[in-house]
Amino acid sequence: MLIALFPGDGIGPEVIAEARRVLDALDLPGLTYEEGLVGGAAYKAKGHPLPPETLDIAERCNAILFGAVGDFDCDNLERHLRPEQAILGLRKALGLFANLRPATLFKELADASALRPEVATQIDMVIVRELNGDVYFGEKGMRTTADGKREGYDVMSYNEDEVRRIARVGFETARARKGRLCSVDKANVLETSQLWRDVMIETHKDYPDIELSHMYVDNAAMQLVRNPGQFDVIVTGNLFGDILSDQASMCAGSIGMLPSASLDTNQKGLYEPIHGSAPDIAGQGKANPLATILSAAMMLRYSLNMPEPADRIEAAVAKALEGGARTPDLGGSMTTQQMGDAVLAVL
Repeated sequence: MLIALFPGDGIGPEVIAEARRVLDALDLPGLTYEEGLVGGAAYKAKGHPLPPETLDIAERCNAILFGAVGDFDCDNLERHLRPEQAILGLRKALGLFANLRPATLFKELADASALRPEVATQIDMVIVRELNGDVYFGEKGMRTTADGKREGYDVMSYNEDEVRRIARVGFETARARKGRLCSVDKANVLETSQLWRDVMIETHKDYPDIELSHMYVDNAAMQLVRNPGQFDVIVTGNLFGDILSDQASMCAGSIGMLPSASLDTNQKGLYEPIHGSAPDIAGQGKANPLATILSAAMMLRYSLNMPEPADRIEAAVAKALEGGARTPDLGGSMTTQQMGDAVLAVL
């Protein structure tokens, strides 16, 4: 089985290196690796954030382990050449429509959460985010109004098949957990959200064993910090999911702790930490590699059908934290490699 390694920019190469060390320590049979350039690193070397040779690796592999993209040097490029287009291009080219972002607080990190410990310890949820629609992929541009003013526009849209497809992922995810699904939208304002809610209700007929609720996105943002324990699985669109999952990460202690999986209809996936490239700390050994290491565990579980080594990785992370392992984002002083060492010591 071929795993594509796309380190990307900033701290991406540092955290990918630690995840690779953990995978190597497991000594799993049949795994091979191939590395490719993405993001600003790819633009600087190849003139495009997602060059053809990288896309070829992505299409041939069984799963992708992705670092992060984003480079201040590329901020003034035309939009289609900016580093972020690498991840958007991979999602589109590979049909990666379902993003799973678990948000669980390791009990050892209760004090690191922005919430009071007694509230933070309730967090145990999965956010299912649709990835191929919404304003990120709708028509967009700049134009001039009749009175000569600049105007930017981004079109938000979903068709019912796109909603039904992600709805089923949400219901199936809830079925494998506690059986509760909360659909987040803004149906009181947006026609796109009204369609979303209508299709969620229609799809619920196929999942009578699942408890379905609905919540406006502004209320959901408030409830995440007020009472996160009420959520089991949240399903929502691309824009709302992007915002809520980052909020959930801080409730769980640090954005450096949360992994994610982006899946197609056949469980082929791209796995990445939800944090960015953090170019301000790149090369300083300050990055927390745990989100990437946990993303590797998700990769083993979902795309490679290796649940036992996935469990081993997650247990090793928990024990390393229990033993006091902390990078600066968690209030400690360990380097990126030292945190990797702590996980490897448990393995």
